[in-house]
Amino acid sequence: MNKSIADTAKDHCDDEVVTPESSASATSSMHQELIIEGAGCASCVGKIEAALKQVSGVNQAEMNFAQRTVSITGDANVADLIKAVEKAGYNAKSHSAETEEDALDEKEKADQAYYKRLMKETWIALALGVPLMAYALITGEMNVNTTGEQVVWGIVGILTLGVLIVSGKHFYVGAWKSFLNHSANMDTLIALGTGTAWLYSMVVVFFPSSVPQEARHVYFEATAIIIGLIDLGLALELKARGRTSEAIKRLIGLQPKTARVVRDDKEMDIAIDQVLLNDVVRVRPGEKIPVDGEVIEGHTAIDESMLTGEPMPVEKAVGDTLAAGTINKTGSILFKATRVGKDTALAQIINMVKRAQNSKPPIGRLADVISAYFVPVVMIIAVSSALIWLNFGPDPVVAYAIVSATTVLIIACPCALGLATPMSVMVGVGKAAEAGVLIRNGAALQTASKISAMILDKTGTITLGAPKVTDVLIAGEYDEQTVLQLAATLESGSEHPLAMAIVESAQERGIETGKVSNFNAIAGHGVQAEVDGKTLLFGNEKLMRERGIDLGAFVQKAQALAADAKTPMYFAIGNTFAAIIAVADPIKEDSIAAIKRLQHSGIRVVMLTGDNRDTAKAVANKAGITEFFAEVLPEEKSKKVQELQMQGEVVGMTGDGINDAPALAIANVGFAIGTGTDVAIESADITLMRGSLHGLADAIAVSKATLRNIKQNLFGAFIYNVAGVPFAAGVLYPFFGLLLNPVIAGAAMAFSSLTVVTNANRLRLFKAQEH
Repeated sequence: MNKSIADTAKDHCDDEVVTPESSASATSSMHQELIIEGAGCASCVGKIEAALKQVSGVNQAEMNFAQRTVSITGDANVADLIKAVEKAGYNAKSHSAETEEDALDEKEKADQAYYKRLMKETWIALALGVPLMAYALITGEMNVNTTGEQVVWGIVGILTLGVLIVSGKHFYVGAWKSFLNHSANMDTLIALGTGTAWLYSMVVVFFPSSVPQEARHVYFEATAIIIGLIDLGLALELKARGRTSEAIKRLIGLQPKTARVVRDDKEMDIAIDQVLLNDVVRVRPGEKIPVDGEVIEGHTAIDESMLTGEPMPVEKAVGDTLAAGTINKTGSILFKATRVGKDTALAQIINMVKRAQNSKPPIGRLADVISAYFVPVVMIIAVSSALIWLNFGPDPVVAYAIVSATTVLIIACPCALGLATPMSVMVGVGKAAEAGVLIRNGAALQTASKISAMILDKTGTITLGAPKVTDVLIAGEYDEQTVLQLAATLESGSEHPLAMAIVESAQERGIETGKVSNFNAIAGHGVQAEVDGKTLLFGNEKLMRERGIDLGAFVQKAQALAADAKTPMYFAIGNTFAAIIAVADPIKEDSIAAIKRLQHSGIRVVMLTGDNRDTAKAVANKAGITEFFAEVLPEEKSKKVQELQMQGEVVGMTGDGINDAPALAIANVGFAIGTGTDVAIESADITLMRGSLHGLADAIAVSKATLRNIKQNLFGAFIYNVAGVPFAAGVLYPFFGLLLNPVIAGAAMAFSSLTVVTNANRLRLFKAQEH
């Protein structure tokens, strides 16, 4: 059963889509998305998810820290969800936009406004901090020893307080909310670090006698510059994060803004959201298909490459289906709208890609667990560092203790940990979608990179899944056209796949069938009938022998055809042997090359089929597969998957039929061919939008590249924090006399997140092997 792009996308996404009629108070399970405000680091993720999971009706809650959104599955009311987030110390709101395009525009505008605000706050902070830093470097002094210095530094302290209020307000508000909720996050670290430095400096200014003379140093420049650099880092990170949504933008950009509909015998251009079900739509050459539909007039070729990656245009005629976003290349056509709005294939694909981008692979949970303990541990280290300096450090011990504690608090960056996984997942899932590969969730994305054995169903996966006449060997006086005309007439009443292949072959050649009489099916042998007064026999060698028909050297030719994965059938006219007609399910043009790609990447390829061993062996040999199992029943396919799993293999299963569904479900990763049945697609973790196995190799390649990128990000984030915190605490001072400056710590913290985001964006340059 062949399926269109529209059907494939709908089958894959049906169980995940919120219909237009759904509402916040719906009683059935649905998916909702909230925009989160005030989440500053990875430690916020666990708190927000935990708060939402406590709401009645919530089945699952997953936050995408990179996007600052949270996806909720269940039937909870939006108001209850927002209230739960606010109770956890954060702000939340639902999308007000009606379409994905509007939602994306809304988010871009909000991000742009936030970016401008951050840059403004950055310049305000640096405008004070940089001159102070320059003064400190030139004079080497920022001490308070005289009344005049008290006045000057008192004014600077008030200006610095202004910076904390204007440029650092969001850090202090976030820290206060966390404190009220008995938790801590990145805002807590920044607020404590800069607040401590400022407060100590003000004590030095107003009560210098309470501090030893050698410790009367102020840190206003560090306070201002740290706030400025962190704001700058957040702004640059925000800018870089925006590039990860390009796959979604491209998909949204595929849909035209208007459609030309035919109403009351008049053609008119209307907005795309005004197209109704069953509207008749006109599409001219070069225009995009606006909604899903079925051709009712005309013939054309459709470019579906933007959705499937398939470069060759697909011929479409009356009765064929069309998918929104594809391009009409040649003829002018009329079609009836069958799916509009959020129900189109394109909308379903966008929705599924977004959900996959928001999901977390198992490796991402590691960062969440670490982040939950990260901030409290850093605070303990900061206090411990200060105590060590106070008890064992050189004079001025107070100044060293303050600098050490402040630097530890500032340099720690849970933000980088939080961004490491979701940034890569967003880009990776988007790249897969561009290649015509729909990934259902992050777990499938991660597991696909570890596949060591791939099971391929034969029919419809390696082969076309539609038997065709491959050979007609003429033996007597009748030519090929006559033989096909008589054979097709004989088989025209049969529903057997081989019989249908012969009828279709005749139709493709424009051969008309006649009338058949005295039809007789001979069990286990073939069929007999009369056409145009001629007695026809069509069947196996045994039938011919029983009727005394001499086959001569054609027996060897039939055996050669059988060895080539073809099914030879003997055809006799009037008790005289006339021809051999061979039928086969051809191997797809690119299956052999795709299988080689899998094997070259170290994957063990196994073929399963319900066909006989000779046919299976011939197909396997042609496809370059050395390991195959024939005459396998549907329930036995699942057992074969389990057998490989018991051997320690991470098993991928690729199929397209109902009989493949159990094996697809039990495999570590199930891949469904997009031209297959609904059940197969619904049972799979990954769907290949086109029938080519190259999509399978592309999916695994994208998966490996994404997981490699995630590991790089996590390694960088871990190493940065593991190395940075001890340096900040002063571990190098006893050996080299070096103590990290808080300003340098602030710069390092700001740009560690930017490094993670930039590395994730490298995935956008990934290209699967040309094929």
